[in-house]
Amino acid sequence: MFSGIVEEMARVVGIERDRENVHFTLTCSFVDELKIDQSVSHNGVCLTVVKIDGSTYTVTAMKETLDCSNLGLLQVGDNVNVERSMLMNGRLDGHIVQGHVDQTARCTEVRSADGSYYFHFEYESTPEMRRRGYLTVDKGSVTVNGVSLTVCTPTNNSFEVAIIPYTFENTNFQDIKVGSVVNLEFDIIGKYIARIIRED
Repeated sequence: MFSGIVEEMARVVGIERDRENVHFTLTCSFVDELKIDQSVSHNGVCLTVVKIDGSTYTVTAMKETLDCSNLGLLQVGDNVNVERSMLMNGRLDGHIVQGHVDQTARCTEVRSADGSYYFHFEYESTPEMRRRGYLTVDKGSVTVNGVSLTVCTPTNNSFEVAIIPYTFENTNFQDIKVGSVVNLEFDIIGKYIARIIRED
């Protein structure tokens, strides 16, 4: 379980394909605190640490994860938003994030807001997906590349988020441009409510 408050950006230093799996090797400041079998969010995707070697660690993504996220687009040198699992004795500064990406979205607009930024994203949406809770609501929560954010001006297949300078400088939002593909995790509470309504 995560909060959507990114700790830092890790850098991809190696990518190895193994049949339908991909092993990603990364480096960041807290490698020496990691343990094998620990869960770490990578652009919002919960992955398990399978190897630690000096200042690097390795995680593995299987085909299903690659198909529904942007991890398969990563290249050596790319920055990845990382967050270790949430401590249950701390404050929940973001919102409840599972690290289970629902789908990807594409950035369609970036505009300056006198020091901050607005990013507009569009994603595939069908009536069935919306019935499953794959939607956004005004002032609700959404996770974009692992970052917990507040939704602005949602439609059936799009929304905006406002990014303050600190978030821009300390996450890979600084790398997102028009056409960039990002990972989305919709609010788990909304998905549960949608399921309950469908059962009635």
